[in-house]
Amino acid sequence: MLRDLWTLVLLVPMLVGCLSFHKGPMPGEPKDARFADVDGVRVRYLDTEGGELAAKAPAEPKREGAEPLVATPAPEKPTVVLVHGFASAIEAWAPVIPALSKTHRVVALDLKGFGWTDRPEGDYSPEAQARIVLKLLELRGVQKAALVAHSWGSSVALAATLAAPERFTKLALYDAWVFEDQLPTFFHWARTGGVGETLFGLYYKERADERMALAFFDKSFVTERLVEEVDGALERPGTLAAALAAVRGQRYADVEAKYRTIDKPTLLLWGREDIVTPLKYGERLSRELPNSKLVVYPRCGHFPMIEARDASTRDLVAFLDAKEGTP
Repeated sequence: MLRDLWTLVLLVPMLVGCLSFHKGPMPGEPKDARFADVDGVRVRYLDTEGGELAAKAPAEPKREGAEPLVATPAPEKPTVVLVHGFASAIEAWAPVIPALSKTHRVVALDLKGFGWTDRPEGDYSPEAQARIVLKLLELRGVQKAALVAHSWGSSVALAATLAAPERFTKLALYDAWVFEDQLPTFFHWARTGGVGETLFGLYYKERADERMALAFFDKSFVTERLVEEVDGALERPGTLAAALAAVRGQRYADVEAKYRTIDKPTLLLWGREDIVTPLKYGERLSRELPNSKLVVYPRCGHFPMIEARDASTRDLVAFLDAKEGTP
């Protein structure tokens, strides 16, 4: 087995060529997509409030002896930031954004290497992605926010909270991927130069429908349209190189001990039947985070925001709306 693997490594140039990165626009970009330059990375983002004050009301005619009327800007909504998981994008949050936007300003982004954001050469670790999140919030004028993340995006959210705890009020993590023990053998092999390029070049794009099916308890959610969208995303330039770089950036052994220092009110939302990030990791994380609450959804896999949409969104909104300090 090992000899066969190294034979593949030697054949990389002939089998898959060089995995290349990409910067700049990509074919098929949504016409309404918004982008920000974040430290040289073209980042796609969504901002439901736009970061601007409400328009002033028309001034009334001045009455003699009366003070002029001054329009008062609408009160600012609290901000919630959405961070997607591995091989995902802003669209993963489509089921929850309408509910959140009723009471919150919603900011979401495609992380570096995913969705419609650039795939440049460089650092794709959770810490590097967290710096992009923090810089985007700075550019959008957001001083404080609640932070909601899914799967691998949870490691980005935790990294951002560790780097700038004063910037975040609450955390909500769906089926978090944050422990070294969660990394499959495939990811460990991919850390080795040549081996990772071979594995990703040969297998990363293969059988997307079967891999998507593993993420859902109810397989009817794996529609032909969803598979086509995933296949299309895999074909965007730079995707393989960026995904491999993100996998190589997942080194949690040194950071796990720091999770205990995060005292933000935290809601953990978990699919009971999740086989991607099994419930035991949710139970473990709930013990690691001192101010957390774990909610489990039956008959649900890796995407509670889809399979348990009504219940999980109701719980998320209630958590975000609750008095600060309540997990």
